[in-house]
Amino acid sequence: MTEASAFSQIIRQPLFMTPAGENVRCDLCPNVCEIKSGSFGICGVRGNKGAKGIIPFYGFISALAIDPIEKKPLYHFMPGTKILSLGFAGCNLHCPFCQNWHISQNTDIPGRWMQPGEIISAALKHQTPSIAYTYSEPLVHIEFVLDCMALAQKHGIANVLVTNGCINDTAASVILKLTDAANVDLKCFSAESYNKCLGGDLETVQNFIKLCHNEKVHTEITTLVVPDLNDTKEELNAAADFIASIDREIPWHLTAYHPDYRWNAPATDPGFLKNAAKEACRKLANVHTGNI
Repeated sequence: MTEASAFSQIIRQPLFMTPAGENVRCDLCPNVCEIKSGSFGICGVRGNKGAKGIIPFYGFISALAIDPIEKKPLYHFMPGTKILSLGFAGCNLHCPFCQNWHISQNTDIPGRWMQPGEIISAALKHQTPSIAYTYSEPLVHIEFVLDCMALAQKHGIANVLVTNGCINDTAASVILKLTDAANVDLKCFSAESYNKCLGGDLETVQNFIKLCHNEKVHTEITTLVVPDLNDTKEELNAAADFIASIDREIPWHLTAYHPDYRWNAPATDPGFLKNAAKEACRKLANVHTGNI
């Protein structure tokens, strides 16, 4: 999908975007992009046309699938059930090891346009008791996700966010009121790595996880263990301490990385991952390994 065709798909009034002279300021995430007319923010999907905020990718779905809920991964929320999974385009982070970079780092991709009602109809047709907003970052499409969530809630369908959690508190408070469960990526536990390598903010992600817990959203956390980024015992122990400080019952998924996108380090050693999980079990009640 091209930027030119994207600008023709203006459907809903954007949230968290305000005029700033000829620019538009987007306050959705810590990037707080000042977007020039005819351009998009860092996420690639929130833009400015004629000094007005636009969300031209509202309703653009890059993937639609029925998954086991454990694939999200959620091991302690509606286990054994199927979930309707929606993928989007774009992301407000630029992780060099992204496993879904084809859709997260690009908007000129195949897909379809769907209205929220069509999403709910698909869930009802396939009898999935929940919907996951996933694959690429759903929160940069907060308007569409909110519309889907509100309609899903009316039909008794649970809402699941699979997110990097890099969203400011005001927006987080709005969406978490309609969220039943979330899997949050805690990508590393170094503020410097978050900022310089990923383009994110560790404190914002920590606050999002705390807010999920305070709002009584079922929360599980995933850390992709990436060699040369976050695979020291010290960093993984610090992450476990943080999770335990909120609630030691929060499940933590330690998943194995494989070389992808712009990161060419060898795949995560399974033995190291298992030992890291064993160590984390001293602090947390539910630690799982994946991708081994």
